Amino acid sequence: MNYNTRQPAILLLADGTIFHGKSIGISGKTFGEVCFNTGMTGYQEIFTDPSYFGQIMVATNAHIGNYGVNDQEVESNSIKIAGLVCKNFSFNYSRPDAAGSLYDYFEKQKLIAISDVDTRALVSYIRDHGAQNAVICTDGTSIDDLKIQLANVPDMKGLELASTVSTKEPYFFGDEKATYKISALDLGIKTNILRNLAKRDCYIKVFPYNASYAELLSFNPDGYFLSNGPGDPEPLTDVIEVAKQIIADNKPLFGICLGHQIIGLANGISTYKMFNGHRGINHPVKNLITGKGEITSQNHGFAVVREELEIHPDLEITHEHLNDGTVAGMRMKSKNCFSVQYHPEASPGPHDSSYLFDDFISNIKKATLQEA
Repeated sequence: MNYNTRQPAILLLADGTIFHGKSIGISGKTFGEVCFNTGMTGYQEIFTDPSYFGQIMVATNAHIGNYGVNDQEVESNSIKIAGLVCKNFSFNYSRPDAAGSLYDYFEKQKLIAISDVDTRALVSYIRDHGAQNAVICTDGTSIDDLKIQLANVPDMKGLELASTVSTKEPYFFGDEKATYKISALDLGIKTNILRNLAKRDCYIKVFPYNASYAELLSFNPDGYFLSNGPGDPEPLTDVIEVAKQIIADNKPLFGICLGHQIIGLANGISTYKMFNGHRGINHPVKNLITGKGEITSQNHGFAVVREELEIHPDLEITHEHLNDGTVAGMRMKSKNCFSVQYHPEASPGPHDSSYLFDDFISNIKKATLQEA
């Protein structure tokens, strides 16, 4: 594509701030909450992560698209971000095993993207003023019209989005002859979570977000899993009730990200919307049980209230985020239940926290022995 023929485009924030750039060539406009990810690689995994549904992604890495796309590097069946903002968009790619260009990938799925933006200035602005709704416009719509449309976009706080990305029908993943069976509630599950469970000798049945406890129980599972996903956890009252029932029966339960927040709510712990959230593959976490540090992959805009958790008689904090002291993991003292706010499946990495899947399997083994 000829750089000189690319059309001017803008990113308009809800507070009226405008950042200018150029369209990558797909005309239109897209709305969502603007956020940024600090990962230096793994853009395709980010774009297909269901937890990013409804969000306009700002890439802090200066080059996006330079290694193309690969069919094996997706976390769901389609792009989930609402739009992309980047500094340099590479129409050409150099990786031998790439299946095609990022531009063709975007064009096929009609994703609106803007490049040539001063992303350093934009990220600094978001850090100072917090996450807010925004619109990318590449079709020349007037600022006044965009402001009117943007004002009607709902805030992420109070927004239930799991239903938009969850599977509509149950499906299976892994080897049906595996040793362990897992009932997984899909709130926006990443494929690499399923891969991590399957390679640990698990056969997983993935259920829609609104499945009842009876439906999960019908698979006769050895353990239960609550997945990551987008949006505010508080509106998911039915899911919270399912978590309460699993906990009451003392079944092995593991939650990641949104699943972690659901477990907190099921125990009476409040959640809140963070000023910016944590998104990247370089977040430092301390395991308070072992004393070891971990570099982790994170993607969340909500968190559980630490002060409430600290005084809860049956919960303990197992991991904390070293940048801001937020709760990164917790476990129940009297039940076979634990969760983390970050992503141990970490595709493309780092893999410091993959042991958490092993811990889940260990919990299942212990429960099986106790029942025997």
